[in-house]
Amino acid sequence: MAVFCYQVKKWIGAFAAALGGLDTLVFAGGIGENSSVVRSRICESLGFLGIELDEIRNAASEPVISADAGRVRVRVIHTDEDMVIAKAVFRILGESETMRL
Repeated sequence: MAVFCYQVKKWIGAFAAALGGLDTLVFAGGIGENSSVVRSRICESLGFLGIELDEIRNAASEPVISADAGRVRVRVIHTDEDMVIAKAVFRILGESETMRL
């Protein structure tokens, strides 16, 4: 878990640098939606970017888990990964069917 959280922090830092800062950080998917511990570990030491969690909101997996004083809004957003994968497969298979005709 330590390596995973470290790698995510590195990507957040890289994207923040490329974008010139952050307005919002979004956690989604299985881990992002369901693990307050992982979200907390990822966000610790990112205060220099303006990321500050409200641990009570985070523990409750509320839609907004950032502290009111933080410059960056941190959100938890539900995703339907299975549906996204199914649509992509359908699109790819549909295209290959069209290509055969």
